[in-house]
Amino acid sequence: MNRIAILTIVACLPLCAWAQNHSGATAALIFPKTETEIVPRFPKQPVKSLICSESDPIDTLDTQADFVKVVLYGDGTWKYIKTKEYSEDKDLFTSYWNTSYADPYRIAWDSLPSHNPIMLVDSLSHYACPYQGKVNPRGKFGPRRGRRHQGVDLPLATGAPIYATFNGKVRVSSTMKGYGNIVIIRHENGLETFYGHLSKRNVESGDWVNAGDVIGLGGNTGRSTGPHLHFETRYKGYAFDPQWLIDFETGTLRHRMFVLKKKYLSQYSNYEQNFDDEFKTAEEDAAEEAALKAMKWHTVKSGDTLGKIARNNGTTVNALCRLNGIKSTSTLRIGQKIRVR
Repeated sequence: MNRIAILTIVACLPLCAWAQNHSGATAALIFPKTETEIVPRFPKQPVKSLICSESDPIDTLDTQADFVKVVLYGDGTWKYIKTKEYSEDKDLFTSYWNTSYADPYRIAWDSLPSHNPIMLVDSLSHYACPYQGKVNPRGKFGPRRGRRHQGVDLPLATGAPIYATFNGKVRVSSTMKGYGNIVIIRHENGLETFYGHLSKRNVESGDWVNAGDVIGLGGNTGRSTGPHLHFETRYKGYAFDPQWLIDFETGTLRHRMFVLKKKYLSQYSNYEQNFDDEFKTAEEDAAEEAALKAMKWHTVKSGDTLGKIARNNGTTVNALCRLNGIKSTSTLRIGQKIRVR
């Protein structure tokens, strides 16, 4: 028996075993009925933030693929990169391209897919955390006292380096109402990231950047109540919570492949972010804090009555009842807290 025949028999063994175990059964291929059924469930694959080498590149090597190069750095590290010519050929970096507007798409909500699988990173496309830290609890994505916050706020020191999150091309680098100094990058994966309130911008519109490049320095420009990075992630102009993608405290990317669901998107993000909410929130917080400090409480002791408590605190029984949600005939308990102001 020659070698080709042996290989043929070996290759057929798994198929023969399957047929023997399933004799008498009819195999049928089941196809999904709708497009949404095709969307797979991808396991979580955290990706560590990549900060590019601080050493200068010393050489570039060709690979078997014309559009892929290997860059060697002086500290002995290296990485794959795609050539600019490859990226420049993509409609992604020409269609709906505008260097002035936050949202150049203006795409109708009904035209968006219900599910959109996005390959965030691969062997040629990397990731870096824009700024590692804890998201301000008052600066999370979503409704905030009736107002929309379309990103997350990361407190930082003025001058802290801000990194490009993925590979891509700078669409906007300018000052913009509310955002102050802002950089907007469109990425190869189809997303856009916004970096607001910067003290300095290190890139210009049209620049190509890699994940981990320093695109600016953190600051307090625009409508801001203190030094922080206002960071947004958008798809086709619609914002969604960046924390679906990034664990900012650890700096890791939560998934390599992410299925962006329509329900994650904000219908209100076609419009530029209204940063008045930061000032209104700060004013409301200050008012609440002042009101709490102005409150005065009395602990009920033996022999106390509402009339006695009112006289000792320069108020009336009716006022005490309104403040505490009680009646003038309510029984007081020793140790009970009564608000008197």
